[in-house]
Amino acid sequence: MSNFVLPSQQIGDLTIIAVSDGYLHASFDFLANIDPDHACRIQENAGIRDYTSIHINCYIVRAGGRTFLIDAGAGGFKQWGGRLTANLLRAGIQPSEIDAILLTHAHPDHIGGLMNASGEAVFANAELVVHHREVAFWEDDGNLSRAPERARGNFLLVRQAFDGYRARLRTFDAGEVFAGMTAVPLLGHTVGHTGYRLESGGQDLLVWGDIVHFPEIQIPRPDVSIAFDQDAQLAAETRTRLLDLASSERLLIAGMHLGESAFGHIVRTADGTYAVAYEE
Repeated sequence: MSNFVLPSQQIGDLTIIAVSDGYLHASFDFLANIDPDHACRIQENAGIRDYTSIHINCYIVRAGGRTFLIDAGAGGFKQWGGRLTANLLRAGIQPSEIDAILLTHAHPDHIGGLMNASGEAVFANAELVVHHREVAFWEDDGNLSRAPERARGNFLLVRQAFDGYRARLRTFDAGEVFAGMTAVPLLGHTVGHTGYRLESGGQDLLVWGDIVHFPEIQIPRPDVSIAFDQDAQLAAETRTRLLDLASSERLLIAGMHLGESAFGHIVRTADGTYAVAYEE
């Protein structure tokens, strides 16, 4: 076993390990309800040097003798990420050990790592588990035809990934998808955007997917949406509701773009806004 150390949390009998896939970049012109210069100042005040960098987290869950992966990173698509497999191996985790992959949604930076450059499934023994609305959206030819030219490659990537796992593809609507892992609908970002609440031994953690992309901006300013949101207003409403829930319940959060610390709690600040307190 490697001595490569990754952020991790123990939730009862569940071990949750954050594995980085690397980074992507998004211009602040993609943000709504905030001036790009103001966004830069927020990042600078938070000590972030590379203002437009978005970290990509994936999460391993070890439970009941099985190994699960939540999201698979970008896999180098558009030169985003691509470090997941190498970081798994550095941590002593073989791709063949993954029993199931739970997707929060099917944007490229979450599914690109499912297939290798030769078009083969990276996780040869894994079941792929995804909300049925997410599959229906990306496989709808009408949605493909209406997509702008720059987004059509996303559809083709998603379809290739779904086809690569077709014999092991399982869809769900709601409820518990595996023991101790319950799907939580998080509407707005995509039609099937889903979080996973992990519960064991009276403890719990919420993997909240893409509730935020720039945490230092969007947690204190949940009204700030990003162009990747399919329904910006609904995404902002979901973000506000979830921040209130997480802070009031003191819920431990894991997020795909929560930064390298990968885990944190949402707290109320003196001025009544929210902030993230990262786990050390």
